[in-house]
Amino acid sequence: MLLIALVFVVAYALIALEHPIKINKSATALIAAGLMWTLYGVFSPDGIHLVSEQLTEKLAETAAIVFFLMGAMTIVEVTDAHGGFEVVTRRIRATSLRVLAWEIAFITFFLSAILDNMTTTIVMVTLMRKLLKEDRQRLLFAGLIVVAANAGGAWSPIGDVTTTMLWIGGQITTLAIVKGLFLPSLASVVVPLAIAGFFLKGPVRPPSARAADTGPATSASEKTLMFCLGMGALLFVPVFKTVTHLPPWLGILFALGVLWAAGEILHRGKSEAKKEHLTLTKALRRIDMASVIFFIGILLAVAVMSANGQLPALAVWLGRHIDSQGVIVMIIGLVSAVVDNIPLVAAAMGMYPLAQYPADSFIWEFLAYCAGTGGSLLVIGSAAGVAAMGLEKIRFFWYVRNVSLLALLGYLAGAAVYLLQYRLLH
Repeated sequence: MLLIALVFVVAYALIALEHPIKINKSATALIAAGLMWTLYGVFSPDGIHLVSEQLTEKLAETAAIVFFLMGAMTIVEVTDAHGGFEVVTRRIRATSLRVLAWEIAFITFFLSAILDNMTTTIVMVTLMRKLLKEDRQRLLFAGLIVVAANAGGAWSPIGDVTTTMLWIGGQITTLAIVKGLFLPSLASVVVPLAIAGFFLKGPVRPPSARAADTGPATSASEKTLMFCLGMGALLFVPVFKTVTHLPPWLGILFALGVLWAAGEILHRGKSEAKKEHLTLTKALRRIDMASVIFFIGILLAVAVMSANGQLPALAVWLGRHIDSQGVIVMIIGLVSAVVDNIPLVAAAMGMYPLAQYPADSFIWEFLAYCAGTGGSLLVIGSAAGVAAMGLEKIRFFWYVRNVSLLALLGYLAGAAVYLLQYRLLH
């Protein structure tokens, strides 16, 4: 099993060195996933039948996330094609980069709690293309959006996959997680923003109207309608999940179907030439499939280490060698920047039974914070980071040099706020 871990480490390094070695990260992720599952199947003492069952289970989990990602990306693309984001951009009046950063970060922070961090990142990074002309400025804003989206998702039971897992599992309740993590999550955004403000100087330079055009102009009413329908479709998903208890991917596909039909009805009187770029069919062609494939590969690669017990074993080892629960949870948060936080949280849920650690205990709330915000430390440490990486072609080491330290300081500041708050209230 050490060979499987070695393959993951090598693949992780190759993904990080994508641009110097000129090998697409999607190819690396797929090779790693295939090789790791093959090694697990060949050398597993439990037999190939059990490994096949585990692979089928992990594939279902991965497919659910990928379906959701593709649905959200398509909704954002069709909203953008109609100029729907102008409904928001024309209301943002910031003329300086510093003020714009605060506005965008706070919009992201609260929107992420309502939607989820990945969808919010897709929406806000797309929005940045309408507001900023220079690539380097958009990259830095994309990094701040990832930090704000992960922080916003941490204090809401539907804002992040890990908090949703804890919520569904009964480890946290809605009111308690909002009250317990709002201030720590807010601190994890404010600190990076305050520091980044020293480097964000000068006026906002938007792209020219001609560069922003994607096709024939749409009317103001069409822009507003498709923006409301698009954002309504995304907002519908957490409501759908809460009411029906069915998986979010079904909700996003249902919402996508409704949006698709609404677009067909809206444009049925236009010629094919005028409505071609506005259709969902065109939007499906524009989504970044390379990023989707990378997502599949990296999730399946991490799933091997969850299936063969390596990640749960790591959690058990931490429990035996470290006495402080707070330190253990902070380490889990830091590790979640390297590997997916979902199996780490799942392992922690298995380590600490609810009979011993009831709902809303210290460990569950602090775990929700650390696992949610720790992924911001590296661009591939969270679904939000992976989405931003694909949309803006963020390089791994660029993110490390320009965003990781800001995210780490925010992570530590929020942790300090939570620990202080917990001591004062308990």
